[in-house]
Amino acid sequence: MSARTARTRLLAAAALTAVTLTLTACSSAEGTQDEGAATVSLSAASDSSPTTTGGTSTEAGQAGAKDSTGGTGSTGGTGSSGTTGSTVFTGSTGSTGSNDSQPASGSDSGSASDSGSQSAFAPCTPASTRTTATKVTRPLNHLLLTVTNTGSKDCVLVDYPALRFGAAQSVPPAVEESKPQAVVTLAPGESGYASVLLFAADGSGFAGYTAKTLDVYFNVKSPSAARPSLPAKGVYVDSSISVSYWQSDMGDALAW
Repeated sequence: MSARTARTRLLAAAALTAVTLTLTACSSAEGTQDEGAATVSLSAASDSSPTTTGGTSTEAGQAGAKDSTGGTGSTGGTGSSGTTGSTVFTGSTGSTGSNDSQPASGSDSGSASDSGSQSAFAPCTPASTRTTATKVTRPLNHLLLTVTNTGSKDCVLVDYPALRFGAAQSVPPAVEESKPQAVVTLAPGESGYASVLLFAADGSGFAGYTAKTLDVYFNVKSPSAARPSLPAKGVYVDSSISVSYWQSDMGDALAW
């Protein structure tokens, strides 16, 4: 082989090598383009990820909306207007009820004044009452006077009855020990009582006589008298005669 031929082959081999390298480079460039396509898909992914991120921001916005709604939940703070429920405290208008209690106490004091002044009631009269005189067996020698209110209003029996048996010129004295703590008030239908000691059981009395009529003045100032019936044979009376104060209880009257 000549030197020329050998050189030619070397050049040809170098050229072939260059072509091969060129082809390799081309194929490498095509591979790079493939990676570029991959890059495109990544950018698409990145496009979708911003969308996702946008979605996330939207969610954050929604969360923000919820927060602001939560602020509306602070309208639940307006529910603190439930302190208007403290209008229940205004239910201390119940204290106005205390104003009600004032008139109540006033009425109490008024009623107290009514009860305190028994004189506020009209005195009992023969026109609005029924009077009976009953001779009792116990205690012996006693007569029981009963006055019943037949009217429609309360009345009072004051002090003791002033009595006139027959044609007597004086009234029997009262037993002071029998005086009650308060005057006797009779509601409609109620009765008051007084007892009369007619004569001394031991015979110590004098100037005795039998009386067949009786006038009962409800007190020494009464202008008119009731005239209850006496037993048909009358009752015996002597100088020992006395009368009790008016009582609200029959037993208390007969104790004297």
